Amino acid sequence: MNDQVYMAQALRLAEQGLYSTHPNPRVGCVVVANQQVVGEGWHVRAGEPHAEVHALRQAGALAQGATAYVTLEPCSHHGLTPPCADALVQAGVQRVVIAMQDPNPQVAGRGIAHLRAQGIQVDLLSGELSVAARTLNCGFVKRMETGLPFVRLKLAMSLDGRTAMASGESQWITGPAARADVQSLRARSSAIITGADTVITDNARLTVRADELLVSAEQRDLALSRPPLRIVLDGRLRVPTDVAFFTAGPALVVTHQCPPTHTAEIEYLQLPEVNGYVDLQALLYELAQRGISELMVEAGPRLAGAFVQAGLVDELYIYMAATLLGSSAQPLMQLPIDLMADALPLRIVEMRALANDWRIIARPVTHDA
Repeated sequence: MNDQVYMAQALRLAEQGLYSTHPNPRVGCVVVANQQVVGEGWHVRAGEPHAEVHALRQAGALAQGATAYVTLEPCSHHGLTPPCADALVQAGVQRVVIAMQDPNPQVAGRGIAHLRAQGIQVDLLSGELSVAARTLNCGFVKRMETGLPFVRLKLAMSLDGRTAMASGESQWITGPAARADVQSLRARSSAIITGADTVITDNARLTVRADELLVSAEQRDLALSRPPLRIVLDGRLRVPTDVAFFTAGPALVVTHQCPPTHTAEIEYLQLPEVNGYVDLQALLYELAQRGISELMVEAGPRLAGAFVQAGLVDELYIYMAATLLGSSAQPLMQLPIDLMADALPLRIVEMRALANDWRIIARPVTHDA
């Protein structure tokens, strides 16, 4: 029972890295001696000490003979920092409890094997806490296991399933509470992608707005210190370079045309063309190679529908406002389905009220395994 309590505490610590550890996983560690927590830590930023190091430093000599609870298998390789498995051995820890094995092929059981070879008892948990550890790092896990990022599609709609007026006017469908929730979703993402039409029509910036991010001052500073990569899918290079999207900071333009020369703020990426559009599968593989673990899609009906139709969406965040926009307004997605047999089933995993709006989190059933 105590293992569950201390691991739950380690997971709460790991969550503090929600906005800042990219491209590394979020990890927490608790060191326990004589049923007392003597050290705790969490991974803050890539390139800085890992959770185990912070916890062992706090524990000091009390780590000798103690048990360490770590949400992810300690690394056994030299990266930007030394191996955490070695740090645990040197500190004299007697037992290590791990919530999940590291899916990174550079680790993948080697950390556990190294600890056991040094005479340390290692226990790997299963059940709810192991699932929670994977969920916290769903993007990192998917990138390591499949070579693709975890894709969240964010949509905002009226009760009648409309996203904008026929003219394209869409600000604002939802209220402040829902918009603040979107800021949190942006802040945790490694990258945010949109389409050329959204940038042109809405003058979108897709930045994390600090004044709407409802977190502690420390978490806000961490989020702003590592803003997500902003990407516009612009196959035909239609977006002018003087729009707000580009003046707001560094951005990546993805196109199937021969791209212009990079500038200080704009990087161009040329990818293959499929039916006149950028190959989305190729794009996701490229982004994963760049260390993008969690990709947020904030786009218009056509691009949103293209991601869904291609089977590339892992999770849908649908914000539903208590309003009606009418039959001439734009639909949620352009998703051509003619037969009921071809309908795409979703599993709703959460529904939550956000003031006068609702947030629905749903997953395609094919991703529920």
